[in-house]
Order: sequence, then C-alpha cells, then structure tokens
Amino acid sequence: MGDISLRQWLDKSQRTVNCFECLNIFRQIVEIVHVAHSQGNAVHNVMPSCFLMSSFSHASFMDSATCSDADLEDTEIKTTTLTPTHHQRCLGSDDFVSAKTSIASLSNSSCLLSSVVFVAPASLMNHTEGKKMKNKIKDEEGKKQIIHVKEELRMEASWYTSPEEVAGALSSCASDIYQLGVLLFELFCPLSSTEEKSRTMSSLRHRVLPPQLLLKWPKEASFCLWLLQPQPSNRPTIEDLLQSEFLKEPRHDIEECATGEKLRERIYNQEVLLEFLSLIQKKKGEAAEKLQHAISFLCSDIEEVTKQKTEFIEITGTRLRSDDCSTSSFPSTIVVDNDEDCTSPRTRKRVRTDMCVDDTAGWDDQKKDETTLSKSPRFLKNFKKLESAYFLTRCKSAYSSGKHVVEHTPISTNGRGSFVVTERSCVNKAASKEQLREGKSPWTHPFLEGLCKYLSISELKVKADLKQGDLLNSSNLVCSLSFDRDAEFFATAGVNKKIKVFEYDATINEDRDIHYPVVEMVSRSTLSSTCWNTYIKSQIASSNFEGVVQLWDVTTRQVQSEMREHKQRAWSIDFSSTDPTLLASASDDGSVKLWNINQGVSVGTIKTNANVCCVQFPPNFSHFLAFGSADHQIYYYDLRNIKMPLCTLVGHNKTVSYIKFVDTMSLVSASIDNTLKLWDLSMCVSGVIDSPVQSFNGHMNIKNFVGLSVSDGYIATGSETNEVFIYHNAFPMPALSFKFYSSDPLSVDEADDSSKFITSVCWRGQSPTLVAANSTGNVKILEMA
Repeated sequence: MGDISLRQWLDKSQRTVNCFECLNIFRQIVEIVHVAHSQGNAVHNVMPSCFLMSSFSHASFMDSATCSDADLEDTEIKTTTLTPTHHQRCLGSDDFVSAKTSIASLSNSSCLLSSVVFVAPASLMNHTEGKKMKNKIKDEEGKKQIIHVKEELRMEASWYTSPEEVAGALSSCASDIYQLGVLLFELFCPLSSTEEKSRTMSSLRHRVLPPQLLLKWPKEASFCLWLLQPQPSNRPTIEDLLQSEFLKEPRHDIEECATGEKLRERIYNQEVLLEFLSLIQKKKGEAAEKLQHAISFLCSDIEEVTKQKTEFIEITGTRLRSDDCSTSSFPSTIVVDNDEDCTSPRTRKRVRTDMCVDDTAGWDDQKKDETTLSKSPRFLKNFKKLESAYFLTRCKSAYSSGKHVVEHTPISTNGRGSFVVTERSCVNKAASKEQLREGKSPWTHPFLEGLCKYLSISELKVKADLKQGDLLNSSNLVCSLSFDRDAEFFATAGVNKKIKVFEYDATINEDRDIHYPVVEMVSRSTLSSTCWNTYIKSQIASSNFEGVVQLWDVTTRQVQSEMREHKQRAWSIDFSSTDPTLLASASDDGSVKLWNINQGVSVGTIKTNANVCCVQFPPNFSHFLAFGSADHQIYYYDLRNIKMPLCTLVGHNKTVSYIKFVDTMSLVSASIDNTLKLWDLSMCVSGVIDSPVQSFNGHMNIKNFVGLSVSDGYIATGSETNEVFIYHNAFPMPALSFKFYSSDPLSVDEADDSSKFITSVCWRGQSPTLVAANSTGNVKILEMA
C-alpha cells in the first residue's frame, strides 16, 4: 500500500526537511529501540534500510538480522534445461522437451528486499528471439540494480558502525545510541549526491558537522553530537533520551502535525474501504449483467424449443389423423431404422399407428408418467458441467453467427465424415438437411444431440473377452487395434511382433477357452500401428520400431511390399479414404512420408524439427493431411504445397500422441498432458489456431500412449488408471468409464494394479461397440448401453 524503507524515504531527490515530521519519525524509532533495551537486548541494526515507512510517517522495524557481507552475496540466476528423452509409446518413458527456470532467492535480510524489485526471466522453450533478447535485457537491468543496492548497503553499514565496533568490540546498547545519532543527522541533513554523502559522513565520524546544519538546526545538531560521543560510557542511555527536553519538551506544532497525520490516515482508510466497496459493486454489476444476459438466452431458447415441440406434436397428430384406418381391420405398423450405418447391424422399432384419434390429447398425461431429469442422479451429478456446456455452446453460436467459415470442397461424396453428425431421429435428420440447405447451423442441433446421447447411455458392458493363448506372455502388449473396411474382422498388433486378425462375429458369439486368430502374420520388429485399406478389403499396412512400413495381403499372409526410407521407428500410418493407393507414415526421425503403394517408394516428405507421433488424412480428401508432434503442436498441410503448414494448432503443453478427424473440418487430439482437445479447422486465422473448441478432462495420461478413437460424436480414450473413458464431443466431462479386469482365472486381477494402463481403443464403425486393450494384452469388446 505504498510503504517504502526509511532509506528510500531519506534518499528522495530534493527532500525538504520538515522539523515536526523528522522529530516524529525519530521519536518513534527511539521508542522501538527502548522496547528492545528494556528487555536487555541490543537492536544492532538501527539503520534506515531496516525500518519501513508508511504513507503517514509511521515507522516500523522490519528485521533484526544483520546486513553483513555474507548477506549480500550475488544473486545467482540458474536455468536448467531438461534434454528430450527417447520416445516410448507404450513402455512408459516420456517424450517431450521441457524447460524450467528458477531464481535462487537472496539470502540477505529484508532491508535489501525492500529496496529491489526482482524480475524473473521467462526462458521457456518456443519463445521468439525478441522475447529472449527482452528477457536478457531484464536480467542485466536486474543485476545492475542489485549491484547498486549492495553498494548502498555497504556504505550505510560503514556510516552506522560505532567506533568501538570498528576497534573490534561487540555491538551493544551504546552502539544503538551511536546509530541513533547518525540517523538523527541524516533526518535533518539531506544530501543529494553520493560523493557528498560519502564526504559528509566521513567527517561525521570525527564529529564534524556541516555549517548549514549548525546554523539552521542548532538544537538538533547539539543533541546529535551528544549521541555521537566516541566513548560508549559518555553516551546517554535510551531512558535519558526519552526523558530529555529535546524529546519531552511539549510542542504544540508537533501534536497538531500528529493529529493531522491521523486524520489523513483515517481519510485514506475510508478511501480504501470506498474503493473496495466500489469494486464489489462493479463486479456484482457485471455478474448481474451476465446473469441477465443468460436469462435472456434462456427465455428465448425456452420459447423457441416450446414452439418447435408444439409444431412437432401438431405434425404428428396431423399425420396420424390423415391415415385411413378403415382399409384394414388389423393395426398397421411403421418400421423405423435407428441407425443408418451400413457396416453395423440395424436396430428397428415397430411403431403402432392403429390409433386414429389425436394422440396429442394424452400428451400431458404421458409426461407425468415419464422420469424427469430432476430425478436422474447422473444428470444431477453433472448438472453444473452440462450448464456450462450449454452456455459455452450458446455463446459460441451467437459469436460465430456472422463468421465466415472456410470449407473445403470434397473430392467424393461417399458420405464419410459429413459436416453434421447424423441424428437417429428421422425428423431431426430431415430438419438438419433443411437447415443446411438454408445455410443455418443452430446451436440446438449439436447441443441437443449431445445431451440426448449423453443421457441415453448409462454403462459400458463387456460383450466379449478375447482369450489369447499367449495372454500370460509378458511381451503381449497391444499397441494397435483396427477394423477392416466392413467391420467384419479386427487386427491386433504390438510388442509380440505379430499381426493377429480375428473374426468379430466368432469372437462375440462363441464361448471358447482360447480364441484363435483366423490369420497371424509375423514381423521382424515390434509393431506400432496398423491400418486397413478402405477399398482393398484384404490389404493391411503396418509400421514398426525399425521404421519399416509394410503392406500385407491377409488372404495369403504374405508381405506385398516393404518401404524402408524412415531412419528411426515409425509410429503411425494411415490410408487415404479417397485414394486407396495413398499411404502416410510418421516417424521419430521428424518426418512424415507419403507413399504410393503401387510404386513402393515415397512420393513426398514433410520434414519437422521434432518426433512425429501420429498422422491422419481427413475424410473425403486426399490432398490434406494432419499430424501431431513431440513439440506439442499439430500441423495441418495441403499436400499440394508441403513447404509450410496450412494451419498450426497450438494448445497442448506436452507431446501430441494421437489425432483423429471427427469430420472434414474438425479433429480431436490426445496428449500426455492429461487432455483431449477438439479443434475446428475453419477457425484458422493467420495460419494458427490457439484455442480449441473443447477440452476433455477426466482420464489420466501423463507418460504413456493410451489410444484414441472417434465415432458418431463419441470419443474413446484410455487411461493410466487401467480404464476406458468415453466422452461426447459436446461436453468436457466423461460420459462413461470402464475399469479393466481380467476374466481369465489363471491371471491376476488387474483392477487395482497401478502399473497397468490402456494401450489402444477402436470403435467398430459407427456402432456403439468398442474394442480396447491394456498393457497386459487383455482385449475386451465393450458396448455402450
């Protein structure tokens, strides 16, 4: 609140001497010394740098530590840079570059702390050269300031050292009296330059006072000489000072001055209180404004949703009344498909339409029988997060209503990765198409879909356990899971150097002691990733720890071709969904290579300065590509110009381990910084996106690669707590989680083993079925219910 040291107060430029103010300060310090002497203790540091001055000339002692040379040792600025360690995907080591900066604190007393401002250099990685230069200048200025303060403190210590201390005697109460004499001199004799100070204080040690002090302040000069007696026995005691006429003499002006100071202090305190209350009023006013804004959103949304609901009820009633019930004596039914994905079994509902009366009449009675959200424990538990998600979505919709969105023109229209996630309701589906034709994207569509999907699932059930013959093998860690084009077969690959292909239906329908793969292919090195060709059903690609990319024919179990241009281990591979001959791979050598599988050689290379951990093509495009790197960033390239990225996504603070496209313009990224992030590529401005649409937290991921997969708005990832987590892209909190355990009686239960973690997850097309594996090789087929 504006407090400074007495040294700073004395050294103010062009300080004028106010007799009453100086005597008031001196009297306060004498009383502080008296308290110590009355207890038999010497203060030792009756020096200006050890007293704090308030705005109203109130003096207080800061510290009793001595300001010795040992206390004035140099400030040492230490910078420790941790070198990057070798990247281990599933074996536990971390791969990220970190830099930490620390400053060794000064060991001197608070008298130095009151006179210097410390500036910590920001030396974190990825700063520009300009920032580094700025920090360097700050460091140099800080060092110069510290050197200056040290020099002042050394001079002050020499001025305030009593003659007996110079002779080698210990400091005593009489030494404090000598220091009070020097302090009184400084209060009444302001000196401008350092040279003048040094010369005058040197004369003071011989009790030679400046003529201007003797002429202007004779009584003060005489009292000062009394305190500066060379012999300690000739100096007065602290009681003598307090009883002296110099301090005891009644002075009306001093009392008035003190009264004025108290009044100013009270006024100041009232101003502080007034400012505090005004700030509260301002904050509450802003909160009330935001609340009013939120209420207006809610009122308009309630009105709109109520209107739409009424329209849907009217449409339903009109359609039912328009049916001709007299043509048949049997109740009619309508078959409604609930899932439009051709790769997964469809579920159908039979809706009875034998009632020709208006169903809307009993709508209110039906509502009374339904379970409301307010009675759902799961809803109540996450109400605050759902509320935050609503306002976030609503505000983004309002903000982006006039925003120009950059969209790519798809090469093909095969329906993959459509911009809007499909709704299972026929009415919503038709409405979505109509809204897209009108160029609208209402906030209600993604939020309502997310809310319905979030509340429609309650648990992950084990549909099947994959019981392999080598389950107890310590090198059975699964690094990759992938489904083929038609989701009929899935492949596992990992540390055991084997690609095992299992038939999905046989795995879930047959209760066997051991599940044998229909195909097993052996590689020479640990496998890191697999990917099926989206057009050639029998073709699967793999990458391994030697940096080799291989193409396999599943029907013949043979390698069709090998590509050996990577110099270090290859982490990830991906086929283009529009060009079945185009394959991309990412490697520890800092490169992404593009392969034409018919040629067997790379047709393009993107070089980076860090390990590349994941790569993927967006749906519907073959000339765009994204990859995640150990430099914490995600790069989005137009392959027609690979000299520089089209966009860089900045937001993670550790290695990006996975990326998956949700649709053509958005992707999800996973990192060992404990988060997943959802990005909207249409928000790219000046080649950089530094704010994700959504951040997902709840799982634990700080050192291992734990898998990532997306399907129909759901995001699956693993955790180092040996759990699978499911998110919906509309909300930041998990929708479901499942703790792994072993159903094999021969293996030890893994549920409470902290060393186990999930290594890979993969959705089965757009279905609610998920395959997941953990670090022991335990593979489970899970289903949302």
